[in-house]
Amino acid sequence: MKKSLFLIMVFVMVLSACTPTATPVAPTAESVAPVVVPATPVPEEPTQPPPPAEPGITKVNFWHSMAGDIGGKAIPQMTNDFNASQDSCYVVYTFQGSYDDSLNKLKAGLQSKDTPTVIQLFDIGTRLMVDLDVATPVQDFIDAENYDVSDLEPNVLAYYTVNGKQYSMPFNSSTPMLYFNKDMFVAAGLDPENPPRTFDEFTEAARKLTVKDAAGTTSVYGGAFAIYGWFFEQFLAVSGGLYADNGNGREAAATAATFNSPEGVRILEWWKAMVDEGILANYGRPTVDTRNAFLAGQTAMFIDSTAVLRGMMDSSAGKFEIGTAFLPRPNEEALTKFGTVIGGGSLWIIKDRPETEKACAWEYIKFMASAPQQAYWQTMSGYFPIRKSAYEEQLAIDWTTKYPPFNTAIDQLHAAPNNLFTNGGLIGVFPEARQTIEGAIEEVLAGKTTPQEALDKAAESVTSAIVEYNLSMGIK
Repeated sequence: MKKSLFLIMVFVMVLSACTPTATPVAPTAESVAPVVVPATPVPEEPTQPPPPAEPGITKVNFWHSMAGDIGGKAIPQMTNDFNASQDSCYVVYTFQGSYDDSLNKLKAGLQSKDTPTVIQLFDIGTRLMVDLDVATPVQDFIDAENYDVSDLEPNVLAYYTVNGKQYSMPFNSSTPMLYFNKDMFVAAGLDPENPPRTFDEFTEAARKLTVKDAAGTTSVYGGAFAIYGWFFEQFLAVSGGLYADNGNGREAAATAATFNSPEGVRILEWWKAMVDEGILANYGRPTVDTRNAFLAGQTAMFIDSTAVLRGMMDSSAGKFEIGTAFLPRPNEEALTKFGTVIGGGSLWIIKDRPETEKACAWEYIKFMASAPQQAYWQTMSGYFPIRKSAYEEQLAIDWTTKYPPFNTAIDQLHAAPNNLFTNGGLIGVFPEARQTIEGAIEEVLAGKTTPQEALDKAAESVTSAIVEYNLSMGIK
């Protein structure tokens, strides 16, 4: 009892310290909404039938954070299909707002004993959930029935695996990639079939794509990066840099931030140099502002989540052709040694629920991870299927035929080696760390400090937060 009360107090403290980030971990339907104009009608929003009256049916509450068509149509349809597929379990889905909202409600529920059985949480909440010990690892269910995970994407599973144990089931997964205007490439004399692969190639392409009038006023920038901590993490990973010590917090609990390494400094030097030259635009933190600038023809290249591809292609249809490419790396060697990190969210089973509910929760999670459901999820959301065989489903084949640039996202995922860089950083104060990094980038771009000074200051701040977190959790 004392331990439970202590953990709840820690939960309150950590959530208070980790204020919401400026933009979501990976764009949800809510953040994509301003640019999503579906080319074909989306099915009407499903309604949830009332629970069956027959005795012996176990009710399971599922809290999610997917807004728009993803939360209003895809999740209801998938859940209704699960409920109709068997007669022992009945899942009730409820939208809880943002991931931060869900965490706060879970905190309140732990105090009042009113928790969901299944909750969707963002990737960067993994360390916190593991340390709080409020969830039953899905590894327990995997081992109990010898569930075959060989068909699941290994790089996706790796993010949610801690100390050799898978704690949650990946659900909405994405990585960032390069988007570019093929028409602008042709007009600038660039080959749209050979987009930039390295930092230097990106700079050269941005220089050629930038358009200025006789007075020197820029009408089209060669590229644009939103000031988003997730993007810095991704550039760091593909550069072979670690976010935190102890192998990114994977070999042992992290005790210090290490992103102020030469790899991290080079990223900001490259970024700053292009802004100073006037070939890279800065539209601030909200990723949607950069996307809208791209759609308006104000910039020729940008980076964003693979999950926004459908919205971008539908919104640009009839205006220009979109191309996609791997996230640029510092050099060609990095393309084979390093890779991007999975972002998004996963499904957790809360420990304090009755065993019958947790058993149903596991059945529901397996259903959501099945090939047919993952193929449907991909077409509705734009997120990766977490199951390789989902790509063989006719629905997925038809979808990639309609949106061929998505193959870039698939190729980039499969090209990434499974190592400490691509597994991603594992710290309990990630939301706070992301905001700190975003502030550092802003100071560098404004010319207030150097990349090294900004990252040293940010690393010191994040390290202090990690130390305080570890003390609160009793981690030595």
